[in-house]
Amino acid sequence: MSAMYIRYILLFIILILVQILLLNNIWVSGYLNPQLYLLAILMLPLYTPGWVLLGSAFLLGLINDMFTDSLAIHAAATVFMAFCRPAVIRLVLGKIYDNETEIPSFSAFGGFSLVIYVVLMVLSHHTVLFFLEIFRLNELGQTLWRIILNSALTSLFVIIFFALLERNLRK
Repeated sequence: MSAMYIRYILLFIILILVQILLLNNIWVSGYLNPQLYLLAILMLPLYTPGWVLLGSAFLLGLINDMFTDSLAIHAAATVFMAFCRPAVIRLVLGKIYDNETEIPSFSAFGGFSLVIYVVLMVLSHHTVLFFLEIFRLNELGQTLWRIILNSALTSLFVIIFFALLERNLRK
């Protein structure tokens, strides 16, 4: 097993532990709960095979669901996000990279493109997550508000993480 795979497995484990043990217990005003575990999918190499991408997303969401007792809504939302990922990457980059191990980063995407990538991916996840959680349209305004606020908070956390990672890689 290569060092790259070991690094991703460790990242996967660390992110899900941080999400389960720390972030799932943080609720700001009853609306905001950052979903940092999404980084495990967002940081996969650009040309990750579809079965690995979807399988990892399902496992990641299912583990989070088991600890939050949320009836697989995280699994569904994370798989949907992973399904959208190749199209979002093509949309954001507008070109195809030859480097199969290229990972999303400020240097690979550029600052603006990375922010757009993160926001679109997080929005796709949160839209599915909150509509499955509520599962009715009579609270549409409140659900949209939760999607926007949680997407902004999660995107901010993810972008900060990408920036810190980029800074550490330069050293």
